[in-house]
Amino acid sequence: MPPPPREPARPPKRVDPVPGTPFGVVHLDVPPVTSGLAVGSLVTGIASILVSLLVFCFGFGGANLGGAWAAGAFTVLGAVAGTAAIVAGLLARRQIRRLAPPPAVRFTGRGLAVAGLSCGGAGLLLSLLGLGVALAVQFA
Repeated sequence: MPPPPREPARPPKRVDPVPGTPFGVVHLDVPPVTSGLAVGSLVTGIASILVSLLVFCFGFGGANLGGAWAAGAFTVLGAVAGTAAIVAGLLARRQIRRLAPPPAVRFTGRGLAVAGLSCGGAGLLLSLLGLGVALAVQFA
């Protein structure tokens, strides 16, 4: 015996009769879904900020051990993650703005997309700034 449904069944949005038959076409109301691109953008943006902190740590801590090389490697990772967060955030905003006809799925998560854009941009800039600091400390 199947388990009972977790939420009550939603009534149909409208029913259109099919001419000449006793049947009809049922149009269901589909609840909005949070955009996966928006969530991915936010997660990648936060990861980009965390990687940029590693760039600063290697830049300051490893000045006499060649920390600029490690900082450069992590800068590439932070820049790629920041760029990915920006691209995913822009695609998510486009997906959320797009108008869908009634039976299609509607997407939400505009705030998540904007936060992902912000975190991705901040992570990208902090990574590049950290590389500049690491090079300045290394050659000073």
